[in-house]
Amino acid sequence: MKEIGFFPAFIESYFIALGVLLGGSLIGGIASFLTGQPPLTTVYRLSSALRIWAIVAAIGGTFDAVYTFERGFLNAETRDLFKQFLLILSALGGAQTGALVINWLTQEHISP
Repeated sequence: MKEIGFFPAFIESYFIALGVLLGGSLIGGIASFLTGQPPLTTVYRLSSALRIWAIVAAIGGTFDAVYTFERGFLNAETRDLFKQFLLILSALGGAQTGALVINWLTQEHISP
């Protein structure tokens, strides 16, 4: 398998987290509509619940990230440690952007 560079992986991490959060929440909203539940409330609730899973999906699973952190600490490879930290930060940004878009679309945070 071909190894991709850091910058493409950084961008992919952001957009994978964004896509998982938006896609999962909106598809879940369709399912709640079909079952007679309030779709916007469900979309808002799902965006909160899917946030951590979007981050995990974006960084490629937890074991690879843990192995990279271990290698960075034990073998003094701070470059790999820093790169993994930036990838996780990118995934956090994508998940946060997705949650913000869902908040804008649903307006669930606004009280009457």
